[in-house]
Amino acid sequence: RSATRTKAKRKLPRDSSKAMKCCCLSFSLLLAWSAGAADKEPAASKTPRLPDAKPPGNPVVEKSIERGVYFLIGNQNKDGSWGSPRNTKGLNIYAPTYQSHYAFRLAVTALCTSAMIEAGGDHPRARAAIADSEKYLLGNLPKLRRATADAMYNVWAHGYGLQALVRLRARAQEAKEVDKVKRIEAVIKQQFDRLDRYESVDGGWGYYDFRLGTKKPASSSISFVNATVLVAFHEAKAAGIEPPKHLVKRALAALKRQHLPDGSFLYGEYLKYKPRRGINRPAGSLGRSQAGNIALRLWGDEKITDQVIVTWLDRLFARNEWLGIGRKRPVPHESWFQIAGYFYYYGHYYAGLLLEHVPAKDRPRLQDHLAATLMKLQEKEGDWWDYPLYDYHRQYGTAMAVMALQHCLRKPTVKE
Repeated sequence: RSATRTKAKRKLPRDSSKAMKCCCLSFSLLLAWSAGAADKEPAASKTPRLPDAKPPGNPVVEKSIERGVYFLIGNQNKDGSWGSPRNTKGLNIYAPTYQSHYAFRLAVTALCTSAMIEAGGDHPRARAAIADSEKYLLGNLPKLRRATADAMYNVWAHGYGLQALVRLRARAQEAKEVDKVKRIEAVIKQQFDRLDRYESVDGGWGYYDFRLGTKKPASSSISFVNATVLVAFHEAKAAGIEPPKHLVKRALAALKRQHLPDGSFLYGEYLKYKPRRGINRPAGSLGRSQAGNIALRLWGDEKITDQVIVTWLDRLFARNEWLGIGRKRPVPHESWFQIAGYFYYYGHYYAGLLLEHVPAKDRPRLQDHLAATLMKLQEKEGDWWDYPLYDYHRQYGTAMAVMALQHCLRKPTVKE
């Protein structure tokens, strides 16, 4: 025993020295990594980037958009809406009371209406579809409320409803329909009121309140809901309708609190003490960061530079198969890094909006990547979908893909 102890004692300093060297080396590497991570913007060499995609050309993109539009026209409900509670599965999204599905249907109808306005053109069937959906939205958005104390899917309908209403108002102004313009403006202001009523105590919005279920929701502020509403608010402001300043201020503050130094966005503020959880890391935030970036950029956040936008778009395309692993999976967040299928077309829709803010030298190649990514996933009937959600998924997926593809169309060059 004593011999063993002596032998061990003799070896200890030698092993300790090696261990100390390894520890110092590891610490040096950690310092070097930390210094790199502290950069405001990632170096271009570290940003994943695909080789340039073959330009599909406007006629090919337009054909894909046309097929999507025809799908929407052919799948509109008789009352002018899109979507229904049908097509349930073994594990369904929590949707208590009819108001949950009322909210889903109104949100999806708003998205489809916006898509029809942007891409439907002057085709008689498109005009008829827009007229029917306009009637449905104006008649039903004012009636929408939260479903229960803990479920508030209505915030999605108020946000996307604003975008559709702004577009409908522009059409009414162009047609010089003064009374309709006034009616639409009244519903827009009502949506502002609803978003004020259902704003979280933390600022911004969430769609669940599992904390207290209070009149003023105690829901956690959710980054991508805040981004969605802030984009809608900016569209209203650009159209000359000022959104409530206190809602904008508080939503921006909440979104910025959830913006991590590496450019990712927390899923929700309730995860602020778990920032390195998979869903909050760049891989888990890949679809969400596009929405957060465009929202902050529109409202003047100087941290969202051109390079930040290009970097995250390059990541979206270089790691698209990674994001796509969650596509069409029936269980929310079952993919790696807790990615949910419903982030797929959501992320690509906001990527399309970001294309209007990238430098001219980067826009064509990013347009080509977005177009190539979306067109190869178009279904036989002309639709797109990423997550089985009753009978709403084909409609919202198609609407988002169609609007994203609109931003992939090359503008004709002006000859001097």
